[in-house]
Amino acid sequence: MDRRSDEFLLGESPTREAAYDDPESPFIPTFRVEPMASVKGRKRPLRTICIVLAAVSLLSFGVVLLKPLSYLDIDVEKAATFLSNFTTLVPDNLRNDTKYITSWISAGWKRIPIIAKFIPSHVDNSAPPFAFGEVFDVPRLSQAIKSPIIEWHEVLDDLGCWSLWESVQTTQSHPRGSFSLNWLKLDVSWTRTPDWVKLTPPGVTDSHASFWSLATLGFPEARANNLQSTNYPSPQHQVSLPPDDQLLCFDYLYYMGAQNAWEWESDYGPAWRFVGQHMRWNASLESLANEHARRAMNVPVNEPTPPYISIHIRHGDFRNYCNDVPLDQCFASLPVIARRVAEVQEELRTQKGIEVTQVIMTSDERDPEWWSGVRALGWTWVDYTTERTEEIYGKWYPVFIDAVIQSNGAGFVGTHGSTMTTLARRRVESWHDGPTRVVKWGSPNADDH
Repeated sequence: MDRRSDEFLLGESPTREAAYDDPESPFIPTFRVEPMASVKGRKRPLRTICIVLAAVSLLSFGVVLLKPLSYLDIDVEKAATFLSNFTTLVPDNLRNDTKYITSWISAGWKRIPIIAKFIPSHVDNSAPPFAFGEVFDVPRLSQAIKSPIIEWHEVLDDLGCWSLWESVQTTQSHPRGSFSLNWLKLDVSWTRTPDWVKLTPPGVTDSHASFWSLATLGFPEARANNLQSTNYPSPQHQVSLPPDDQLLCFDYLYYMGAQNAWEWESDYGPAWRFVGQHMRWNASLESLANEHARRAMNVPVNEPTPPYISIHIRHGDFRNYCNDVPLDQCFASLPVIARRVAEVQEELRTQKGIEVTQVIMTSDERDPEWWSGVRALGWTWVDYTTERTEEIYGKWYPVFIDAVIQSNGAGFVGTHGSTMTTLARRRVESWHDGPTRVVKWGSPNADDH
C-alpha cells in the first residue's frame, strides 16, 4: 500500500466518511484515543504542525501562480501599513488600493496573504489560539517571498467567501467549517465554487483542488461568471453576500496542487520550493528548542551544540492501518530504524566529513520497554515532564519543540506516510543539506532494501 501521506492513508479507510465531523482536522480523523500514561514526558504525537500546510497553500497563491509583488512598488518591511489594525470591522481596515487573500488554518496576484492563528484541533482544546508569527519568522518569510504578510486578529464582520469543499468531495454538501471563524467573530456567507476547481477527474476519489483553477476566481471575468452558484446565507445574520472581491477567501486550502495531488512528496512541489522552505522558525522558539535539545544530550554550558541526527517515529494512530498484522510485525523494529540511522551517519561521514554520534528520538510511542530499547541504543529524547515544558510555556510547545529539533538535525530519519516526517525531511534537506531516510512499515520486512 502506498503511504504517501497521512491523508492518503485515511483516504483508504472504510470509515472515512463518518470522520468528517471534525471541521478542523486536515486528517479527517476516524478515531479518538484516550490519553495513556506518558513515558518520560512523551505524549501523543500532535498533528498540529501539519496545519502549516494550509498556510503554505494560502501563501503559495501569491508566489507561485500569479504576478509577484516584487513587480509592485511595495516595501515588504512596511507590511503593517497594509492594515491599520485588524481589530475592528474588516472593510475599515483594508486599504482601498490593495487586494487580499485568506483562508482558515485548520486544516498573489497583487493580493496580500492574511494568515489566521493556529487553533487547538490536535492539542488540548483548553489551549488558546496560537499566533502564526510566534512560530515562524514572518519578516524573514516576507522578504524571501517578496510579499507582505498580515496576521488575523479579532474582527467582527459579515464576509462573502468561496466554498471549494463541496466541489472536491461528495460526502458533505456544505462548506467546510472552522472554529477559527468563531474566534475571529466572522459571519461568512459562502458561495460554492464551480466543480472544475477539482484537480483530479470527477471519477477519482480525491479532495485536491487546483491552484490555477482557484486563481481564476480572483479575476473579474471568472468571478462574475460564477456568482450564480449555490449561495449560503451567513449563519448569524442570515445575510447572502457574493464572494468579496477585495478580500478573496476560501473555506479550505489544505488539499491543493499545481499539477498533482500530494505534491509535498515530490521534489518539484511548488508550495515547498517557493514558500515552505522560507518559513523559518521564530528566533525565540528556535532558541527554546535548542535549549531542550542541549539538555537532552547533556551538553555542558560552555560547549557548542553538537550535530545530531533527529528521528520521528509515528506509531499512535498508524496502528489503525496495521489491520490484522501484529504491531510488532507492522511497525519497523528499533534495529531496522538503527540501520537507517547508520546510513545517515555514513553519508554524513563520507560526504561532509562529519562524525555524528548524538541521536534524538521524537515519537508518540508509549511503551516503556520500547523507550528502554531507545536508551539501550545510546539515543536520547526530550523529557517534557521533567522539563515542565507544558506547565511553563503552554500546551502547544511540546509539538513545536519536537518540530524544531527534527528540522535542525544534521540528518533525519522519519516514518513513511507521516506529514510531520515529510516537513522535517524537507527542512533538513533544504536548510542543512542533510541526508534523510524514511522507514517503511505496514508488513513484516517492509523496510528491507
